[in-house]
Amino acid sequence: MTGLEKLNVAVLLGGPSAEREVSLRSGAAVARALRGFGHRVEEIDPQPGKLSLPAGTDVAFLALHGTYGEDGEVQSELEKLGVPYTGCGVETSRVAFDKIQTKQRCAAAGICTPRFEVLHQRRASWPEGWRPPVVLKPTRGGSSLGLQFVERVEDFDVALAEALQHGPEILMEEKIIGREVTVGILAGKALPVVEIRPKQGHYDYRNKYTKGATEYFFPAEFPEEATRRIQSAAVRAFDVVGGRDYARVDVMVREDGEPMVLEVNTLPGMTETSLLPMAAAAAGIGFGELCQRMLELALARAPLAAKGICP
Repeated sequence: MTGLEKLNVAVLLGGPSAEREVSLRSGAAVARALRGFGHRVEEIDPQPGKLSLPAGTDVAFLALHGTYGEDGEVQSELEKLGVPYTGCGVETSRVAFDKIQTKQRCAAAGICTPRFEVLHQRRASWPEGWRPPVVLKPTRGGSSLGLQFVERVEDFDVALAEALQHGPEILMEEKIIGREVTVGILAGKALPVVEIRPKQGHYDYRNKYTKGATEYFFPAEFPEEATRRIQSAAVRAFDVVGGRDYARVDVMVREDGEPMVLEVNTLPGMTETSLLPMAAAAAGIGFGELCQRMLELALARAPLAAKGICP
């Protein structure tokens, strides 16, 4: 399965963001899996500027979500400590955490992404040249916090005010009519496509984290050529933000079959029922093995860490 020796692993979970509860669940699942392979695991709940790891830590497994997790800040602190860590680096994390920068890079590379505009003011009026339906979402953040779907112009003010509760800058995006999918990336390659079908409404925070509220199909049932196009768009988006090791790319597939990239998640959820583990399962990779592979990818960049060189 793997040639990894038993390691001293610090699983970073929780943190200060609005996605703390989701992160605690991700980290607990990862810690259980790694202990099952014999690693010595410490669960660390870090705070910005106060990161301290146990002596002899070989590698940090990042199970943080949101600010001080996906935005490059904790990655920068780990690099100063000289400790290897799972997932994308500082700059990639910073760029991918910002939905605007991600979309700009995708558009510049010819990767299809929904039309968008950036809103700042709480009392911003309906932008000229737009027609509903549209989607409002904070430009920085995840777990669908603040996500609003606007079907009528008269609902815009209330939806914008709600979205602004989760950040000062809002992405207004064309609502794509089609099928919602996500593509896990592992070692730079696309995993099988997962399709997401909420039983009611949209894939918002409630439907994402309420058991039984959403159906998942993995691998998704698309013709072979359509699957290749979706996976190709996801890998290209991962590459244009500078991705490494793993991520999850959210995509809407229009009714004409065109994949439209929404965003790149550099630290996706890691509970045993999260989307990246689902995609891995469709490829025959169990949850524990997935966690092991993530450690292997991190240590491949810093092989001396496995010998206890890191402080």
